[in-house]
Amino acid sequence: MMVIRQNTDYAFRVMVNLAQNWPSKTVSARALAEAEKVAYQFTCKILQVLHEAKLLESTMGSQGGYRLSRSPEEITMLDVIRAVQGPISVNKCMLGRDNCPRMAYCFVTDKLAELQNWMESFLKGVTLQELVQSQARAPALAENEFSGDRLR
Repeated sequence: MMVIRQNTDYAFRVMVNLAQNWPSKTVSARALAEAEKVAYQFTCKILQVLHEAKLLESTMGSQGGYRLSRSPEEITMLDVIRAVQGPISVNKCMLGRDNCPRMAYCFVTDKLAELQNWMESFLKGVTLQELVQSQARAPALAENEFSGDRLR
């Protein structure tokens, strides 16, 4: 089971890149695709979805590109997930009574609801700024990973 889909993972990478450049610089779709090693057409689709969700602003022209619509401290992982893949749910019954007629008397519902609340709370508590800071602490780890060295 994958909770975070690949396109959402790519969206996180693009959003962190834009957070690093916020507020002064717009970044082109091509530059984002190259920097994050994501196919250009796929990057364009992700950017369109994030723009429609009002997480990004776009500027046209030769110096155009994308930038965050608000500060990295105000955009959470949950915002990005909801924009790209819709509501996140541990089970379809957590999406409401219409999805599960047994919800009122199911012995599993309470525990699934606890997990759902914890997961949403956690994701709502992690901002793009925190991801930028985490990335800044990890360059040596990434370098070892991509050079073929095994981390011990």
